[in-house]
Amino acid sequence: MEIKGIGALFYWSEPPPDLSYFPMIKTERDQRDIRPALVFLSGELIAVPIPLEREEVIMGRSLEADVRVNDSLVSREHARILTVTDEDSGKTAYVLEDLRSRNGTLLNGQKILSEELHNGDKITVGNHILRFDLLDEIDREYQRQIHRLISHDDLTGLLSGRSFFSELRREAARATEIDRPFCVLMMDVDHFKGVNDTYGHLTGSKTLEEIGACITDIMRSGDAAARFGGEEFSAFLLDAGISQGLVAAERIRRVIEERDFTVIRHGGPEETHHVTISIGVSSFPDDSSDPIELVEMADSALYRAKREGRNRVRAYRELSPEELNLGLEPRND
Repeated sequence: MEIKGIGALFYWSEPPPDLSYFPMIKTERDQRDIRPALVFLSGELIAVPIPLEREEVIMGRSLEADVRVNDSLVSREHARILTVTDEDSGKTAYVLEDLRSRNGTLLNGQKILSEELHNGDKITVGNHILRFDLLDEIDREYQRQIHRLISHDDLTGLLSGRSFFSELRREAARATEIDRPFCVLMMDVDHFKGVNDTYGHLTGSKTLEEIGACITDIMRSGDAAARFGGEEFSAFLLDAGISQGLVAAERIRRVIEERDFTVIRHGGPEETHHVTISIGVSSFPDDSSDPIELVEMADSALYRAKREGRNRVRAYRELSPEELNLGLEPRND
């Protein structure tokens, strides 16, 4: 084999050698922590990497499925991925099997019963497409960051409106199956235009960021909050009846009313300002079992709070004396 060169450029006169012969390069490749995962390419969980850490991973619509796909075209137990290790060679293979699903499982566009998966293969179940990937730690972190950029508001770190509705639909389906209540809150900052007009848009953005932090601090693990754009926020509270939802909403209202919000003035003295927020509350299943209708009901209660003078909390419907008496009960953890 001859190496030829022109100036500072060198090239092989024959095909380059197999780099796997170089021990250092081979060792670095072997040290990569490569793991199998499914990555959603469409639907509510787009860009989410789901690790395949068990010998059997079930995909389906059921709450008990390892990979839950909230799609009416997907069977409760639709398909599974098996991890199979050859005892002689020690090599591991991943096999996709259809579980006699109603609408079938497609692999790279072809309906299958059982096929071995390869890196980059695309699986279709219902209206959802997932990619089978062998990811190292850098790939996994990249996918997580992409999903976060897609699903979260970059100013407040809360969910985006689209992601909020996705989470809300999933919670409504789960709550229906296990007979568990939850509440929806719609929130709007009062007279927010005056903040921008008085202190400038930098202060306005900082105020929204700080309001998002106030809401997050009051949420429990499992609850979800979102920024809908502008000065409007939303949340749903798990395992909470209407009276408990009103207690949580009142906490948010009071914390925001009492907080000193930052004024951004470069070179000037430190200064703060105050804002208030109006909140409407609806409950599942007493007000509605439809997640979109619940948001509309909470929004209607919000605008009633605005009409009645702002800086207050209102429920979608009038509460009975029994419900009012439950108002001080803590929510279940």
